[in-house]
Amino acid sequence: MPNLTLTLLPQLYAVCKLHPDKYIPSWALVGDFVSLTHTDEELSVVCPQENVPLEAKAERGWHCLKVIGEFDFSLAGIHASLAVPLAEANISILGIATYSTDYILIKEAYLQDALNVLLQAGHTIQR
Repeated sequence: MPNLTLTLLPQLYAVCKLHPDKYIPSWALVGDFVSLTHTDEELSVVCPQENVPLEAKAERGWHCLKVIGEFDFSLAGIHASLAVPLAEANISILGIATYSTDYILIKEAYLQDALNVLLQAGHTIQR
């Protein structure tokens, strides 16, 4: 599996669950990293925690690590090289892929342990 360089984004994020028939609220579209996923069951929003109204159904307190670099779709093992050592350390993540790269979200309480695990697995962390 490849050794990767990751950067820790500076904000805390929230993972929100909205009704699938609702419009995307403006607060969900602002920030350095936003992810929207629409299914028949929900509209899932990942965005900076500070944007999310208190009444929104949300899991708050996530840090986001971005994998540096663009990767060809045929390259295997990018996500696994992060997820496997973290799973072996019993650290849960939320993975999000974009066209260009991958992101992983880690709960605030596990961030330092996760960074240590990733470093031990041979990855580089930029801050």
